[in-house]
Amino acid sequence: MSWNKPLVVAAVLALLVGAALYQRAAERAGPVPAAAPIDAVDLGDAPATGAPAIAAHAPVTGEGDTDASPGVTDRRRHLRREFERAPDLYVYLQSLIPAARAGEADAIWLVSRVYEYCAPYAGDPAAYAGDTRLFGEMKLRASAAMVAARERVSRRCTRFAPEDGLGYRTILLRRTQAAEAGSLAAEAALLAMGEPLDDSETYRRDLADRVQRSADPEAFTALAPAMGVMAAGDDAHSGQVAGSQLAELAWQLAGCELGQDCSAEGPLMTNYCANGGICSQDEEQDFQTFVYDAAIPRQGADVVDDMIDSLLRSEGVPK
Repeated sequence: MSWNKPLVVAAVLALLVGAALYQRAAERAGPVPAAAPIDAVDLGDAPATGAPAIAAHAPVTGEGDTDASPGVTDRRRHLRREFERAPDLYVYLQSLIPAARAGEADAIWLVSRVYEYCAPYAGDPAAYAGDTRLFGEMKLRASAAMVAARERVSRRCTRFAPEDGLGYRTILLRRTQAAEAGSLAAEAALLAMGEPLDDSETYRRDLADRVQRSADPEAFTALAPAMGVMAAGDDAHSGQVAGSQLAELAWQLAGCELGQDCSAEGPLMTNYCANGGICSQDEEQDFQTFVYDAAIPRQGADVVDDMIDSLLRSEGVPK
């Protein structure tokens, strides 16, 4: 393993730029309304049928649910697997809408994932295609991989358009609805967006503990940005795996070990490459291999491994 310093620097810069753009989008959007009208995919005010996410929580037994039945767990896995594999995310979204309108937490969470995945394309498909061509013409080392990732997004999101309103405000609204309906992954994502259901230290620490105990790969991945440099110096996460870029990677890699789709063409790798320009030159390389090859210095690999072991082997985490 060697430390590819330019790639690490580029990764940090891309994450910081992305965070800044996200924050500016939030500021432009203003307060979140009671419902965001979306012509083609409106959910209206999806009722929250689960227990309020900021209430006292029972011990989590698996994939983010308290006392999750085999049927609930199987349905969750099926819905998530379909998101990862669906060639047409607009069609997939339509399949989620009845359950989302009925207040099913997992369905609303996955609606928000579709919005997030497709938002860069849907905002201006023509401009997105033009940028993709431009990246290809630049002939950089990562150009081919970045073009492939962006074309994959274009194919999967081709039916979405600007009038669908897949912006920051809508994503935030749906994630808030999903969290209030009981989605742990949505709760984690809200914290990573800087919009937690409760901003107290007690809540934020408890949320990280609940995600760790859940062994829910989506919740691990969703929480990861909040446990990276965002958590540096935060007393709420004292003693937890938090506060550095390596900590963020550890949460993501732990999510991969728990079953998150970290394949070469999975949503995680696609997001890094299509939106951040952080791409592997090997088209077959999955997220774990890519991180250890290019993003972690040699002396940091053992540190990350210890962090992952701590996240997955601590008392209370399902083995």
